[in-house]
Amino acid sequence: MVSRMFRIETEVDRERRDLLRARLLETNTAASPVLRALRGTPREREVPLQVWALDDSGDLAAGAVCHTWADWLHVTYLWVDGRHRGSGLGSRVLAEAERIARDERACVAARLETWDFQAPEFYKKQGYEVVCVIPDYPPGITEYTLIKNLR
Repeated sequence: MVSRMFRIETEVDRERRDLLRARLLETNTAASPVLRALRGTPREREVPLQVWALDDSGDLAAGAVCHTWADWLHVTYLWVDGRHRGSGLGSRVLAEAERIARDERACVAARLETWDFQAPEFYKKQGYEVVCVIPDYPPGITEYTLIKNLR
């Protein structure tokens, strides 16, 4: 039996992080025919998608920060100013992000995460379905992952 010694370090290291990411990408690509087929195509890249709603004064009233990757839309942030909540503005911003993803980027589905005190019911009304529930993430809060078919 060969005994090996390892030194464990915990500092933040951008170079090692990038090396680890590259090696993980290489390992995953070798293990998955789906990811192998994705490599080298435009679908491989995460492409930012942002939608902004401005009020009459030009101030931010609502917005969505998203990206598309591998035929999916990922909604990272969706926010509506408190003065405009309940007006349908959030639905309009989300629908525009979905439209761009579907019609201009050929996305077939969307995904997002939200907490129990944020907007799971809002997203369900927009046609999203809960596919994952993580209780106590963070402690005292439940996180939901939701998806929607865009076809």
